[in-house]
Amino acid sequence: MASRLRTLYTSEVKKKMMDKYNYKNVHQIPKLEKIVLNSVTRDAVTNGKVVDSIVSDLAAISGQKPVIARAKNSIASFKLREGQALGASVTLRGDRMYEFLDRLISFSLPRVKDFRGLNPKAFDGKGNYTLGVKEQIMFPEINYDKIDKIRGMGISFITTADSNEEGRDLLKMFGMPFKEK
Repeated sequence: MASRLRTLYTSEVKKKMMDKYNYKNVHQIPKLEKIVLNSVTRDAVTNGKVVDSIVSDLAAISGQKPVIARAKNSIASFKLREGQALGASVTLRGDRMYEFLDRLISFSLPRVKDFRGLNPKAFDGKGNYTLGVKEQIMFPEINYDKIDKIRGMGISFITTADSNEEGRDLLKMFGMPFKEK
C-alpha cells in the first residue's frame, strides 16, 4: 500500500507544479528525493555510550538502522581521535521517507511548544531544506522515561528542485507549515 503523501504527490502535487511552472516534460517536476536525519554530539568524545542512545533514538524515529558518524581526523585540543564515534545519521527514501514526512507534519511538529511555523528561508539555493530540531522528545516514538539527555538533530529534505521557490512550493504542497513572511 502506497503512503498517503506519495499518493498526494502523484495525484495533486505533480499537476499543480506542472501548471504553476509550465514544465514541458513531466521529468522536470521536482520531487522529494530523500530525507536525512543526523545527530552528532560533543559528549561522545568523553562518553562512548552516548552514541548508542543516539543510534537507538534515530532507529526508533526513522524505522531503520542508523549509520555511525566517525571522526575523520584527530584533533588533540578537542581530545578527539581519528575513527572515534561522534553521532549517527539515517537516510530515508521511498515509502519510509513519505511515512516519516507524514508523521513529522501530522504529529511531531504540532507537539512542539509555542510552534509558529518553520523558517521559510532555510533553503540552500538549490531547493533543499534543512530543519533543526532542539529536542528528540517531540517524536511520539521516543519514550520520555528512557532518554538520558535531550538532544537535537538536523533533518534535511533533499529535492530535485532547481530553485528555492520550487523546493518551497513542493514542500508546502506536502503540508509543511512554513511561517508567512
